[in-house]
Amino acid sequence: MGTNDSGVRGRTRRAILAAAASVLARDRSATLAQIADAAGVGRSTLHRYFPDRDELVAAVIEDSLAAIERSVQDAALDQGPPREAMRRLVAAMLENGDRLMFLWGDPNLLAAYEPAVSDDCPEPPPQAGLELIRRGQAEGVFDPGLDPEWIQQIVWAVVYTGVEQVDRGLISRHGVYAAVVRTLENGIRPPGS
Repeated sequence: MGTNDSGVRGRTRRAILAAAASVLARDRSATLAQIADAAGVGRSTLHRYFPDRDELVAAVIEDSLAAIERSVQDAALDQGPPREAMRRLVAAMLENGDRLMFLWGDPNLLAAYEPAVSDDCPEPPPQAGLELIRRGQAEGVFDPGLDPEWIQQIVWAVVYTGVEQVDRGLISRHGVYAAVVRTLENGIRPPGS
């Protein structure tokens, strides 16, 4: 195969994986035909890439974890002031909203997942940000009296809630970042209190 063919194959595979994450995030029982339709490919094309549903789901898990890991790495959490780095982390997570909903919408999904090569599989994203939180606590930006894992879970919960609110049409894609950051930085107090 020439490089152009592999480029087309790569784009097709990425389209199938992104569509599968989006469709399965909203409907765990979606058919392969629905996923193929969302990806803009025929069902036979989908089967050439992923012969069965289990193989597709495993690939979507790996692809979603890798996409989130790339976004977190691109956010450069070890650079700049902790508050700004946390904002970049929030933006990185929100940009992967469908993948977050897919991965964490079903608590059994990751528990049943066995990566093909455990050394090469990215760590689940909940580990993202712990060092940033500790650095922020040491610099007095984040509350040092709270356990870093507690703060991490709160960040993830607020981000996930934001993703769900966008999906339900209760907040705009453009407004969710500001709402998540405002909630994380100010809690639920009214401004100026």
